[in-house]
Amino acid sequence: QVQLVESGGGLVQAGGSLRLSCACSGRTFSGYTMAWFRQAPGQEREFVAAIRWSGGSPYYVDSLKGRFTISRDNAKNTVYLQMNSLQPEDTAVYYCAASPFTNYYLDSRRYSYWGQGTHVTVSS
Repeated sequence: QVQLVESGGGLVQAGGSLRLSCACSGRTFSGYTMAWFRQAPGQEREFVAAIRWSGGSPYYVDSLKGRFTISRDNAKNTVYLQMNSLQPEDTAVYYCAASPFTNYYLDSRRYSYWGQGTHVTVSS
């Protein structure tokens, strides 16, 4: 059974940092692309960043470049999202997702597996 389990969310003040983790299990993800999405209240789910297990440069949505960093630990089957200089508009549920494609897709329909999400709240 494939599982993506996010952790690391919480309440943080504006300007603070959080690191989210996504522990992956249940299959081999070596050919997969992993991504983070987020969904704010009343908003559509939006792409944040993606990285391939096999290597190469990660991909970010332009608006978050420089503040967010995606990384992976192949030995631990874990993907991370380091979020710095957080702002209230970053408040959302953050989801980890896995796609069988090596291309970077912003469309959530390209992702086959999803975690349950972790809440991030940034207070002003």
